[in-house]
Amino acid sequence: MHTRYRQGISMNHDAYTTLRVSCEDGTARVTLDNPPVNVLDVAMMADLRHLLTALKDDDSVRVIVFDSANPEFFIAHVDMSLVDTPDAFDKIAADLPDGVNVFQALGELLRHQPQVTIVKLAGMARGGGAEFVTAADMAFAAIGRAGIGQIEALMGVVPGGGGTQYLANRIGRNRALEAVLGADLYDAETAERYGWVNRAVPSDELDDIVGRLARNIAALPEGVIAAAKRAIAPADLAEGLLREHDAWAGQIVRPAAEHLIRGGLAHGAQTHDGERDLEDLLRGLPG
Repeated sequence: MHTRYRQGISMNHDAYTTLRVSCEDGTARVTLDNPPVNVLDVAMMADLRHLLTALKDDDSVRVIVFDSANPEFFIAHVDMSLVDTPDAFDKIAADLPDGVNVFQALGELLRHQPQVTIVKLAGMARGGGAEFVTAADMAFAAIGRAGIGQIEALMGVVPGGGGTQYLANRIGRNRALEAVLGADLYDAETAERYGWVNRAVPSDELDDIVGRLARNIAALPEGVIAAAKRAIAPADLAEGLLREHDAWAGQIVRPAAEHLIRGGLAHGAQTHDGERDLEDLLRGLPG
């Protein structure tokens, strides 16, 4: 269990099993810690939803910074083993808002968080991990270490957790199609050039740059953050999320998707070594 209780934050919630959480001077630091490669499984999704919901009404927290305990992986992707337990998310899905699936609901919760949310991307974020990064208010990527990509097409599906909508809104339709259908891993510099992340920064400066920004934002006069987030509101993606879900749901039931997902797991996906070159692994699977 990885739990560090926080000063100044409501304590009336359970301990987290996949997160380390601490708070100082108005900034909550959330370290993702779900070995071996930080897959977005039921436990991590439940922890993130619980945390974001608990922080929503906590006025002592103004900024939330996400990083990873694993230097190579931020969030690898959604847990591929869910192919064998399709009802695993039923408990979480029971109280979802209308119009979103369980994966989209996490992204929408993050996108509409009252605090400023910042991702420190110093490893790889694929699939649902990339969707999480794109849903945050800001992301800063470490040069030579960070990688981000929507790899779902290699599993016979399309992004189903908001990725198609978040990407098109952030980098434009043409580049979103490139990222979704090309299914490559993008380095920090390319992600910055596309507008996928705020900035690509030297790896040894990532902590200082994000830390300074978080402190400066947390120290702003009362009401400024809320006013800015009200003025620069997240786009209304309701119709697009419905289209995305229909596209994803139509593909996930096809035999090709199950074949590719099971093949990926059999050949090392979700292991440390297999995840390093996951795109090549999936492209090399027999048809």
